[in-house]
Amino acid sequence: MTSATESAAPAINTLGELRAAGHEPKPLRTELRDNLLARLRAGEDPWPGLHGFESTVIPQVERALIAGHDIVLLGERGQGKTRLLRSLVALLDEWTPVIADAELGEHPMEPITTESRRRATELGDDLPVTWRHRDERYAEKLATPDTSVADLIGDVDPMKVAEGRSLGDPETIHFGLIPRSHRGIVAINELPDLAERIQVAMLNVMEERDIQIRGYVLRLPLDLLVVASANPEDYTNRGRIITPLKDRFGAEIRTHYPAELEAEVAVIRQEADLVAHVPDHLVEVLARFTRNLRGSSSVDQRSGVSARFAIAGAETIAAAALHRAARQGEERAVARVVDLETAVDVLGGKIEFESGEEGREEEVLTHLLRTATAEVVRAHLRGLDLGLLVQAIENGAMVATGEQVTARDFLTGLPVLGESELYDDICERLGATDDGERAGAIELALEGLYLGRKIGKDSDGSETVYG
Repeated sequence: MTSATESAAPAINTLGELRAAGHEPKPLRTELRDNLLARLRAGEDPWPGLHGFESTVIPQVERALIAGHDIVLLGERGQGKTRLLRSLVALLDEWTPVIADAELGEHPMEPITTESRRRATELGDDLPVTWRHRDERYAEKLATPDTSVADLIGDVDPMKVAEGRSLGDPETIHFGLIPRSHRGIVAINELPDLAERIQVAMLNVMEERDIQIRGYVLRLPLDLLVVASANPEDYTNRGRIITPLKDRFGAEIRTHYPAELEAEVAVIRQEADLVAHVPDHLVEVLARFTRNLRGSSSVDQRSGVSARFAIAGAETIAAAALHRAARQGEERAVARVVDLETAVDVLGGKIEFESGEEGREEEVLTHLLRTATAEVVRAHLRGLDLGLLVQAIENGAMVATGEQVTARDFLTGLPVLGESELYDDICERLGATDDGERAGAIELALEGLYLGRKIGKDSDGSETVYG
């Protein structure tokens, strides 16, 4: 079914009709280059949804594509390498003609297999043509140690031999992923995890563009772009990219985590599947928390702190808010500061700590989360005089909150500050309007006072009391 943004395939069904339409075949790398340059000239963003790479990684990728180079992306986990590779699909032509029923999806004017050349000779302009969408021209393989040469390159098909064909007949070959990606992009994730002998099998594909299977050399002029991703740590921990294969990649590009807080927040907002409303200040806390972890000496920075950490954190606190709303009958589920603790409880396994930090993992996470929360309080509530709230608490007022305390109950339990508009000022600073958002904003202010040692806090796990 054609989507709203997808046009219908051209109504051309034979090679003769294709010639009459004036179609000219175009090499894959030329196709990618032309489409990229056209977008840049038109002022369009060829890389929507990629944040933090605008002035570093993206220009390198664009230069590599213009040069027609195969690309390997090096970077720690959760830096958006796979997303970047998948975005290359958008630079392909939306529809491209292929020989109908051809195993490798060859261009009708440029058949490369024995069978397709025979059909082209026999049928001439009546050679049937179908159209392949660009989404079908991208193949992705997660490299694992058990990946075989047959998976990537191909192998002799015993069934075809059993049909009576000779063992040396090229038509006895069952092609693997790379030849089947002819006229498309093949992406290999975690390339160092491929056994070295499998990497050797890729050398001819990437340089001479032919394939060798069990001693047979098939001169197939494969037209494809090979892209790959790798974690630098893999070179010592699990495997490595062999030197001849690294040499075949025209561009080796280092990725990185977002350098700016705004990009970190944008990634969380874009990728997190939130089942409840998570206010901006809480997303910012999670973004700062993640960045603090990346700068901590207690965390193994060779492993990195994935963007998925903050994404999972946002999804967890949203789930906590919905859980509370369901149990307590709240109309709208809104995450609050108290829900951040639920994220710490489940996210520790996503972090690799230094060996000397055994037993202190939760302490490190809690400390860095509090640091992030204090930074957000300073960023958004700086200059706001919270003295009346501190004074009310010093005079004996207590404010109770907790995972199962509703926003309405929390707001009702706040001390009365006379004619002061302090609560409204806090909410205005944080853009809070309804009860859930207002409770979250004032809770952030109370947490800031606690972290600044202006008031105390006591928590028994189910309930937290500021006093």
